[in-house]
Amino acid sequence: MTPWLTILLFSTGALLLFVVAMSLTLMIKGHHIDGEISTNRHMRARGITCAVHDTMAANRNAANQSTDCPETPCAEKSCTTCTN
Repeated sequence: MTPWLTILLFSTGALLLFVVAMSLTLMIKGHHIDGEISTNRHMRARGITCAVHDTMAANRNAANQSTDCPETPCAEKSCTTCTN
């Protein structure tokens, strides 16, 4: 058997095995695998968040920690009503 035919048969077999495994998962569980962090309820229950969400929250917190309005709490300030 030629080497390219062997490689073709092995790759076809691996692809077939993957398709069968995904089909069995769908048939047994009744739904597709949910690998997205934002929509997976089990990951959210454990407190796992994605890196983009963490970065956005850190940027929001850094913006709210400015010292423009020291007399008002950071969560409530708009800094358009500052008196100083």
